[in-house]
Amino acid sequence: METAISVHNLTKTYRKGFWLHQKVTSLVNCSLEVPVGVTFGLLGPNGAGKTTLLKILLGIMRPTEGGGTVLGQPLGERSVRQRIGYLPENAYYYDYLTGWELLEFMGTLLGVPERQKRIVELLDLVGLSQANARQKKIKEYSKGMVQRIGIAQALINDPELVFLDEPMSGLDPLGRYQIREIIQGLRKQGKTVFFNSHILSDAEAICDYVGILNQGHLVAMGKIQDLLGEEETYHVVGKGGNPDRIGQFLLHLEWHGDNWQGLLVHSPREFYEVVEAEGGKVISLVMARQDLEEFFIQKIREGIPTATKPPLAA
Repeated sequence: METAISVHNLTKTYRKGFWLHQKVTSLVNCSLEVPVGVTFGLLGPNGAGKTTLLKILLGIMRPTEGGGTVLGQPLGERSVRQRIGYLPENAYYYDYLTGWELLEFMGTLLGVPERQKRIVELLDLVGLSQANARQKKIKEYSKGMVQRIGIAQALINDPELVFLDEPMSGLDPLGRYQIREIIQGLRKQGKTVFFNSHILSDAEAICDYVGILNQGHLVAMGKIQDLLGEEETYHVVGKGGNPDRIGQFLLHLEWHGDNWQGLLVHSPREFYEVVEAEGGKVISLVMARQDLEEFFIQKIREGIPTATKPPLAA
């Protein structure tokens, strides 16, 4: 499978303090691969190293150790930047500009052809095509509107790979829903989306792959279904019915007198109908797999294995 991002053993150490005597390691032996055309969510608590990793991938920061490629080019390669879009977490825009003027300015900097047509497409994509939105100055925008115009500027050059740093941060539920819709639309266009987030429900809803950073270590990575299990798996408890028919639906079926329990991997509706037709009753049906929040908390509480911890810096 073709990869958009492939890095190995990335480590970033920097000095802090007045005399720069104290060494701090924000990223430790981080290796990951992101296939082309997927949505990848990088998760972790504050200070885990998410933004550090993002800046290294963008070429804004150099790793202390390790290396890799982005879109087939070495980290920091200038030529690849034309194929990348980026939305910073706390982006600053010239707030005296309108949304249209901002996109015109960014498109000019990047040498985007047919800018007028592209701007119209992007304003429509992010829901700012109305005259009052496109003509309003950015300083008059709501937080959600600023995020949406930020995504538009990240897409002005029609990039193959889009980096979004905390795109849902500070948004109300409607604003988060709108941003999720935009990200899902990008995936349908075949673009690769890499974003940092601490809003786990949003990541679970839209990501194909996730990685979890803790204290600079990548402690888990993979497809959502591989990490959490298949979606339609339920723990079912019931009473009565035909044991043979119930056994056709449930895994690990256990009977205790007239009561039974097991795992359902088929349609709940069909199972309900069969049980009731055979004179039985479903008492409870609960999603069996962990959700992403439970998995995340588990990985954070497990901490960093001693064998992977770096030696204390001098």
